[in-house]
Amino acid sequence: MRQGSIATVIVFCLFVSSAFAADADNGERLARRWCASCHVVSLDQRKASADVPSFASVAKRPDFDVGKIAVFLLDPHPKMPNMGLTRVEAADLAAYIARQR
Repeated sequence: MRQGSIATVIVFCLFVSSAFAADADNGERLARRWCASCHVVSLDQRKASADVPSFASVAKRPDFDVGKIAVFLLDPHPKMPNMGLTRVEAADLAAYIARQR
C-alpha cells in the first residue's frame, strides 16, 4: 500500500510540474513585443542593434541557464526597458531563448 501512495505522489508531482512548465510560445510573443527592437529574436528577423547579442547566441553560451536568464529578466540591466514582467512571463521568455539553441 505504501508503494502505491508513493507512486501516486510521484505522478501528481509530475503532473503539477508540467502544468506549471514555461510556455515558450508565449515567450516568443513577449520577445517580439519587448526585445526585437534591439535583439535578433528569431530566424525571420532581418535587423536589430549590432551591439547586442541575438537570442540564439545567448542560448548557445556554455554557461547558459534558463533559471538565471529568467531571474535576470526580472531585474534587467539599465540599457533594457523596464518590461515589468511577471515571474511566469520571465520564465516563458527564458524558455523561448533556450529554444533558440
